[in-house]
Amino acid sequence: MTSYAGLDVSQQETHVCVVDAAGALLWRGKSRSEPAALAEMLRARAPALERTVLESGALSSWLCAGLTTAGLPAVCIDARAAHGALKQRRDKTDRSDAEGLARLAQTGWYKQVRIKSRASLEQRALLAARERLVRIRRDLMNQVRGLVKALGLVLPRTTPRRLTARIQAWLEQAPGMRPAIDALLAARAGVAEQLERLDRLILQRAAHDPVCRRLATIPGVGAVTAACFISVVDDPERFGRADQVAAYLGLTPRRWQSGEVDRRGGVSKAGNAMARHLLYEAANSLLARVKRPCALRDWGLRLQQRLGGKKARTAVARKLAVLMHKLWRRQQDFDWRGPVAA
Repeated sequence: MTSYAGLDVSQQETHVCVVDAAGALLWRGKSRSEPAALAEMLRARAPALERTVLESGALSSWLCAGLTTAGLPAVCIDARAAHGALKQRRDKTDRSDAEGLARLAQTGWYKQVRIKSRASLEQRALLAARERLVRIRRDLMNQVRGLVKALGLVLPRTTPRRLTARIQAWLEQAPGMRPAIDALLAARAGVAEQLERLDRLILQRAAHDPVCRRLATIPGVGAVTAACFISVVDDPERFGRADQVAAYLGLTPRRWQSGEVDRRGGVSKAGNAMARHLLYEAANSLLARVKRPCALRDWGLRLQQRLGGKKARTAVARKLAVLMHKLWRRQQDFDWRGPVAA
């Protein structure tokens, strides 16, 4: 008998529900949140399993990949899209959610989420750690600025070495502040050292990655931006059109239409925030720092004169995402003489 299973995953245990093709309940229970335990239980309770559904979450990639490796048809679905169906049920319990997911598996009314490769997850972890260290380094220096400003020292924007030297000279006149300031500066130095180590590792990996080197030929795009884009997209063939990448990264406008009303808002900001931020910074670098004549830069500068800097940088970031996807699929380097579509 053909059957469908829904898995409501939590940290320690997973609630499981199995239904048949007509929607009749066959079995429900619990299992450890481990691929081997779930696979053993599904083989015993649903020998003719057609589809297993679990929501996207922290453990979804591990569990879905483990079930697929074990030969079971596992599908990871969008948790936000599934929420619209699950909230129609009277009770909100793990047991009820498992049954709701099983019925989604039976009807096929869900939005599948792609499971990233292990290499993509490892690269994303490296970039996420780097982003966190950058924020910590900035927050530590902002804390130092705030403490010394209370006693009349306003620190200028300059290099870290000159800034530290100026703070040390000022501490000679305010020795009571030295323990707190020295602790913050020492922590910032340790964070900066680890950040430099991660930057070297990212550059080394980018140098040995032909796709990363190809994307870095685009003006404004560096190794970090290229590596982040590759880790987020993972497989360029998953997008039929290049403009779908911009929508996937939240760089296209929202739209709200109902009857006579049709409004367009700001960009959706869906998808990976780190990739969107890095593309925005790459667009800013292209417009502000690149001096070599380039059709892409000229288009962005014309847009900046007409719409303003923020909208122009957002539009150029979207254009960069589309361009990076095209170069990746076509295995081409950036052509400085090539035209840019409006």
